[in-house]
Amino acid sequence: MGTTRVAVLGRGLVPAGEPVLRGDDRGVLHGDGLFETLHLRDGRPWLLEPHLARLRSGAAAIDLPLPPDAALVELLDEVRVGWPAQTEGALRLVCTRGPEGGGPPTVYATLGEVPDSARAARRDGVTVATLPLGVAARSRPELGWLPSGVKSTSYALSTAARRWAQRTGVDDVLWVSTDGYVLEGPTANVVWRSGGELCTVPAAETGVLPGVTAHHLLSRAAELGLTPAEHLPTVAGLHEAEAIWLTSSLRGPVEVTSLDGTPRPGSPLTPHLQALLNFPRPPLGRS
Repeated sequence: MGTTRVAVLGRGLVPAGEPVLRGDDRGVLHGDGLFETLHLRDGRPWLLEPHLARLRSGAAAIDLPLPPDAALVELLDEVRVGWPAQTEGALRLVCTRGPEGGGPPTVYATLGEVPDSARAARRDGVTVATLPLGVAARSRPELGWLPSGVKSTSYALSTAARRWAQRTGVDDVLWVSTDGYVLEGPTANVVWRSGGELCTVPAAETGVLPGVTAHHLLSRAAELGLTPAEHLPTVAGLHEAEAIWLTSSLRGPVEVTSLDGTPRPGSPLTPHLQALLNFPRPPLGRS
């Protein structure tokens, strides 16, 4: 990856090694903040409006004050100015609670190249294992005090799951509820084909993160001759799906090639999904 760019609200571009957060920032101390990751393509952030809408919805859920959208867009423009149009970018917008004692929120953006691993996953697919999450599928939305479906900077659970995947020898994880339903991955939504339907997990019903990429993909399912649908799949039901993908902002739709050690046949639909969303697909033999 190339050198990461950093821009701070009210300061503009800053040297990558210059401090951005105070030591007592509640984003550092408590993981009290939100972020969005956007795919920069042709020098512009893809699906900017739905990402900002999800950020604002999450901020309302945790009572985090945000600057106006115009200020956030200006910050993103500052960090991406002059970025090579032919280079895919990982553009992140981070908003923390700010310093202890009632300081203003800290808002900054970073930009770097999309990792080679993300581009390789588009080409090669990913191996996935299921992992118990320890909650019932519909339990989180029923708890009025618990913010669900927010993209929090508190990433301990997701990081632990990714470490488990690495130790287990798989690329990624799908969390499973105590009542046996597949929910989401640590950094991805799950999408699958079942007959004439292109499906994902209902976010409002389960509290999973509403996927910007997954939602956009399902909104265009008719262009593939498929009907969009939301279901709660069991692990056995997912094994029976004709194809499974993980969707995220940087990887796009990547095919699951193995689930819990069971190889899956490649789907001819995968390149069509990637082409529909204009995700570059590395040629064979390159990462």
